[in-house]
Amino acid sequence: MTAHTRIACSAEKSADVLHGCITADGSSGFKAEAGRYHLYLAWSCPWAQRTAIVRGLKGLHDVVSLSYVDDERDERGWVFRERRGADPVNGFTHLAQAYEATIPGYTGSVSVPVLWDRETGRIVSNDESVIAADLATQFEEWGDPEVRLYPPHLRAAISELNADLETNLSGGAYEVAWTTTQVEYEVVRLRVIATLERMNARLAERRFLFGSEITVSDVWLWPTLARFDLLDNPLGKISERGLTGFPHLWAYARDLYQQPAFRDTTDFNAFRRDRPGVRQEGPERIAVDPVEANWGKPHGRDRLSAQ
Repeated sequence: MTAHTRIACSAEKSADVLHGCITADGSSGFKAEAGRYHLYLAWSCPWAQRTAIVRGLKGLHDVVSLSYVDDERDERGWVFRERRGADPVNGFTHLAQAYEATIPGYTGSVSVPVLWDRETGRIVSNDESVIAADLATQFEEWGDPEVRLYPPHLRAAISELNADLETNLSGGAYEVAWTTTQVEYEVVRLRVIATLERMNARLAERRFLFGSEITVSDVWLWPTLARFDLLDNPLGKISERGLTGFPHLWAYARDLYQQPAFRDTTDFNAFRRDRPGVRQEGPERIAVDPVEANWGKPHGRDRLSAQ
């Protein structure tokens, strides 16, 4: 599912996903209001990070609050610990309590992001696509009017590109590490590399994916780029070239990072660890080591905004 997709609003559980959504007029049952909603996120989760970036780009820091679970989970899933702070809204010790408060007896998976409604004391949604779309479009009364992350004339193109990125890059980078045969490994890793090459070519003549302004597609791409050299590539053994080996894409990634909404929601330390349970046996994999990149290096892409 892509960031712009507007599905039917429902607070019912469907395959462990809660599909409620916020509307400016409240017709969904959840009205956009300042101070009413809270985001529960994890620094390590790329899907959760997307919602935090949208919140930052739209200038909703004082409208929708957020907090982070701890980096490490226990047998009940995500927990709140001193390292990332206690739950400031409900005093929960485990994020599972938010799910149980929403659906008594809930036994499904406990994932982030979670958008919590203080007024009703329940989860609105745990679908990052819906949450990001709502933050981008339904809080215009408070959000920066100059930031149009999801412009109507680009929605079809955004949908197509986001689906491509989700399947062939962000999902593919994770999929490589789980391959069990040599053929599967080569097919998937080459698909990821081809997508990186296509994005590198696309960004040669434009500052962002759709031109001079950031859209939700840039938000969708960023978490994979941020994690590629420290986590996804050394873990899955995808490419001999790291992110820095794709010059336009690497400059673009630095351009994004040097903007507060991207930089302030990125903790590289959260990526400097193995992802539990990822398969490493099986195919003969290329050698890839983690790369510590210079994210503060000037990107030189400002000139492309005028084109």
